[in-house]
Amino acid sequence: MPSIGPSSTNTLDVLLHQNPTIAANSCAMVATVTIPPGDPGTGPHRHSGPVFGYVLEGEILFEIEGDEPYPVKAGEAFWEPGFDVVHYQAANLRTDIASKFVVFMPCAPEVPMMTFLDEDEIAARAHLRHPAAVN
Repeated sequence: MPSIGPSSTNTLDVLLHQNPTIAANSCAMVATVTIPPGDPGTGPHRHSGPVFGYVLEGEILFEIEGDEPYPVKAGEAFWEPGFDVVHYQAANLRTDIASKFVVFMPCAPEVPMMTFLDEDEIAARAHLRHPAAVN
């Protein structure tokens, strides 16, 4: 495992490595999200920049536009590119406990951190969802 420095005994475990696009003059946000047991999570939306997340507790079903939905368990990381790519779901797969994750988001200036899609836009983009997506 890589070490933190030449005299350190700490280790650095890289969970995720991406080269995202980040808007100029972005601000950074770190937040926790708690999803109640069995909750479907936030509706279809997009972010003003990339999102990097780490599940602290529970298990979520994660779906971004074009990708097959997949489970992310406590101790695992996820990311989404943001901008025009729609985040369809981060549902709590656990019915017995809340799921919780932490996210880091470089947010574009003067743009809301999250923008929800209306029904017309969801319908217009339906062809971009993975065939295995839960509608």
